[in-house]
Amino acid sequence: MDSKELAQYIEATNGMSKPWLLLQLRLKKLEEQKDNIPKHEYLSKVQDIHDDLMKLGEWWKGIEGEVFGK
Repeated sequence: MDSKELAQYIEATNGMSKPWLLLQLRLKKLEEQKDNIPKHEYLSKVQDIHDDLMKLGEWWKGIEGEVFGK
C-alpha cells in the first residue's frame, strides 16, 4: 500500500481522529522519499516521527478490542 492508498483508507474509515494512523501515513510518505533526500534529513524525520509516537503513550489502554480486534 502506498501513501495515497493509505490516505484513502484513513479517510474512508474516519481515521483522521486516530493519531497512530496519521503517524503511519507520515512514515509511509517518508519511506517513499527516502532515495531523494539526504541521509541525515531522512534520519532526522524518522526521529521526529518516533518522538511523536512516543508522545502518544499508552493510547490503546481501555480500547484494546477496538484497536486490536480482540
